[in-house]
Amino acid sequence: MSDVIKLLPDSVANQIAAGEVIQRPASVIKELVENAVDAQATSIQIILKDAGRTLIQVIDNGMGMSDTDARLAFERHSTSKIRQADDLFSLHTMGFRGEALASIAAISHIELRTCARGAQLGTKLLINASQCESQEPDVCPAGCNFMIKDLFFNVPARRKFLKSNQVELSNIIKEFEKLALVNYNIDFSVTHNGNMLYKLAGGTFKQRIIALFGHNIDQQLIPLNVETSLVKITGFIGKPESARKRNAMQYFFVNGRFMRHPYFHKAVLSCYNELIPDDSQPKYFLVLDVDPETIDVNIHPTKTEIKFENELPIWQIISVAVKETLGRFSVVPSIDFDKEDAPEIPSFSLPHTSKAPDIAVDKSYNPFKQQTGSHSGGYIPSSQNSNLPNWEELYKNFEKSKQEGLDEMGDLPAMTDVPTLANPIVDVEDEIQSVMQLDNRYLFTVTQDGVVILDQHRAHLAVLYERLMRQIDGMNVVSQRVLFPEIIHLDVAQNAVFEDIEPELEKAGFSLSKLSGGDWSINSVPPGLDNVDIIELLNEVITSVSGVMSLKDKVFEKIALAIASKAAIPYGRQLNQQEMITLITDWRKLSNGKYTPSGKLIANVLTVDQVMRMF
Repeated sequence: MSDVIKLLPDSVANQIAAGEVIQRPASVIKELVENAVDAQATSIQIILKDAGRTLIQVIDNGMGMSDTDARLAFERHSTSKIRQADDLFSLHTMGFRGEALASIAAISHIELRTCARGAQLGTKLLINASQCESQEPDVCPAGCNFMIKDLFFNVPARRKFLKSNQVELSNIIKEFEKLALVNYNIDFSVTHNGNMLYKLAGGTFKQRIIALFGHNIDQQLIPLNVETSLVKITGFIGKPESARKRNAMQYFFVNGRFMRHPYFHKAVLSCYNELIPDDSQPKYFLVLDVDPETIDVNIHPTKTEIKFENELPIWQIISVAVKETLGRFSVVPSIDFDKEDAPEIPSFSLPHTSKAPDIAVDKSYNPFKQQTGSHSGGYIPSSQNSNLPNWEELYKNFEKSKQEGLDEMGDLPAMTDVPTLANPIVDVEDEIQSVMQLDNRYLFTVTQDGVVILDQHRAHLAVLYERLMRQIDGMNVVSQRVLFPEIIHLDVAQNAVFEDIEPELEKAGFSLSKLSGGDWSINSVPPGLDNVDIIELLNEVITSVSGVMSLKDKVFEKIALAIASKAAIPYGRQLNQQEMITLITDWRKLSNGKYTPSGKLIANVLTVDQVMRMF
């Protein structure tokens, strides 16, 4: 039998290893900036073209390298950070494995100009896919100037699966924010396709947070400072009223390194119980300083997962520190029971009953008609152009008799040629005999297969969503002008995605104007968003489309889902027999009648066999 095991060539081994360290352009920036920080740089410039696809240039004023070191730095496992394995437990640098530059060199063209501090002459090095093409003396300032060109040029599969420029730029900005936050004493600048995105001067930690996320955040932060024998914790936590549902600013740093730590994250969240809604997240920027010998950063190629020797005690210290800080700044309300004139609180007990309390229902509310009146979103739409073309078609069948509604169902533009359920719960041809409503929430109807149980809100949401998607796809949406335009504030990462989806938002009925920085004016919105927080909706759209290849469908889906969610029959609404039959008839025509667009179960069936087994 011939030998089958062969030693891989260095070029192939380097490309395989590069896949672990360099995942996208943001990974290159992380590695090069961390090397510049280790080289004691006080100023770092980042220049990008096409979100890093064409060019990533990082210029620093650090210690620089000699010509020999410059050549050796691109060899795998060559490093100046450690000398032996024990050094891993006393790390004071960001890098230590000696893999980053070798991985970058394996999948790109590199041009390096570097000069050591105090040297009269530097060196220029050209590398192509790990092969050194030339090295010659060069006159250049002290420090390093890395130019990474045509990333993944020799790994077409990896290059093919890179996202759009806006998405990759957003990832770069998020990575840069972590680096800039922890290295707040260093000057940074970021330029993309000739446009200056950031120009940050060194300063304090709070100054860097404000420079990155805007002056509005200044009033939202509470300083935290605690020091024990195990850990020193400094930084800021957000006030409860500044909590967000999405894109919360949450950063942990340990010994000058960004880290992800779900266990410590839960310690912070536990302190905000009863202070913020369950679906919201608080802000925090916390810096931990511990003995390097008590942590292990060598457990993942990205070095963002860190193991702590004293994990439980530090969890308790974080929890106590956050609670104490919230209480010290009077964020947690207190009650004084010692006042002589305090009113007496009577004692009482709740009656024991198995029946749920009745839901207060506004009898005048009709979910089948477009609502007008109060606007919780902070703006007041004018009465002009307030009707979406064919908007009444969404509801008119609910106001007709059973037979009339069924006769005209085929004439509705939104419901023609709708395929039946891929996995139908009931046969569409079955005649609906009768429907019963339970708890003003669920509908029951009997078919030959058994009893179908339907969630009325989710079913109506799915019906409206499908019709709205047809109208949006047909470009039948007319904008509704707002009397007082709202301003949405976006950070650089959000703004990069928002600029890409802005044309699709315009088609969906939004009218937006670009202001200075990351501010946008919302001038018009699609009709039907009277009770929707427009700024929250747009933030959700940005989050939902980040990281996807095609943005168009995601934007339209998010808008249609928001409108349908607000217009759908609410829980607690009592329906008459005709309304229930019409709703079930519409639901049975859906292309996907078992789940809502967000994946929640709409209906289920209790079969005859299951009923028999009960008895």
